[in-house]
Amino acid sequence: MWRPTSGYHSCRYISLTTYNKCSSLLIIKERTVMNKLSMEQLNQALGLLGADLEDKGFGPYHLVVCGGAALIACRLVARTTAYVDVVALVNEHSELVCPDPLPPEILQAAEFVQKSLMLPEDWLNNGPSRDPGGLFQVGLPLGISNRLKRQDFGSNLTVHFLGRYDQIHLKLFAAVDSGPGRHVADLLELKPTETELEAAARWALTHDPSQGFRIMLISMLRTLEFKNVADRI
Repeated sequence: MWRPTSGYHSCRYISLTTYNKCSSLLIIKERTVMNKLSMEQLNQALGLLGADLEDKGFGPYHLVVCGGAALIACRLVARTTAYVDVVALVNEHSELVCPDPLPPEILQAAEFVQKSLMLPEDWLNNGPSRDPGGLFQVGLPLGISNRLKRQDFGSNLTVHFLGRYDQIHLKLFAAVDSGPGRHVADLLELKPTETELEAAARWALTHDPSQGFRIMLISMLRTLEFKNVADRI
């Protein structure tokens, strides 16, 4: 889970009438800790989240998810993640709204999933948009709503995953903000063009217009061998 600064499991028998169209029961075998979510495990966790919301009559809810979970769901990067980072919600008018705070029903269902699958307590979180300096609060990339990748998990939960173009924006900002590590690795896996990276860099500067950040941004672009983009920033 990034916040801006400026194993397969098994368990007991759980009644969930809507988890699977073919069955009213989810059978999870013996319990082991699930430290990271792969594609299969991510779908399992979100499916269970949607099922619990439906069982309790909560929703429908629409989550906008960025970070590793979105990279995995959109098959952009082959890796695992510990977190599902919610950067925004979608309201009944199809408008993106702030996810701070997350609805209590979502948090309740997330706790159920966390305990059932032995996930980290904050496996579902709004860390990227949790405070006045968050991504949603300062501004998401223009036109992001038109590029989201929708996936339904039952009738009461829809997740809208950020696509490649917007992930390039967020990953560049995170790479400069956090330094070398998984964000740089993810960014390189996305294989951005000069045009895409320049757009991402200019967006990042709207989040932190300080001279210090600009210097680090230019340094990062040069390190990534995008000298022409660095010269234009």
